[in-house]
Amino acid sequence: LVDDHDLFRTGLRNLLEERGIQIAGEAGEGADAVRLVRELAPEVVVMDLHMPGMTGIEAIRQIHGFAPLTRVLVLTISDQDDDVLDAILAGACGYLLKDASVDELIRGIGAAAVGESLVSPAIASKVLQQVRATAVSPEAADTIRAELSDRELDVLKLIAAGNDNAMIAAELHISPKTVKNHISNILMKLQIDNRIQAAVYAVRSGIV
Repeated sequence: LVDDHDLFRTGLRNLLEERGIQIAGEAGEGADAVRLVRELAPEVVVMDLHMPGMTGIEAIRQIHGFAPLTRVLVLTISDQDDDVLDAILAGACGYLLKDASVDELIRGIGAAAVGESLVSPAIASKVLQQVRATAVSPEAADTIRAELSDRELDVLKLIAAGNDNAMIAAELHISPKTVKNHISNILMKLQIDNRIQAAVYAVRSGIV
């Protein structure tokens, strides 16, 4: 757990431990978080963004660089577009606001632990709106069309439209397990880390 407010961190720890989640360690700033991840190799880091010293964004970037299997879930008060986009592009696999329910947080931690991403729909839509406002990259579109099969392209477009696995399965008349396999292939072929990054990449390419 990484947050510079001791009281918030303690309350969060108690809530999560009551739900059976083991807390490996706590940090009050980004540099400590990076050090602890090196020492403890946790499955999931719950990370605040705005802290004294090293920011959460920089900590995410460093953690993602040396421990890509440690998933970082952002839990912050900031819904600013730049913070959201920077966190996702730095390697965060989920982004929740501090007014999220405990159940939402538990779902986010569970999703992160198995390599999925949980981004609240409002946040995801803000990210993609901002990406749409930036320049389109024809090179990205060429890469996507060269690397992905037609079915993978269909799945990617549905991800970018904000659909979850169950919705994609229903839309394409395939099983959720097949959807998951397609998503794994998409991430591997495009060399990206999670579905929200895939959505950003798709929107930036102009294919959706």
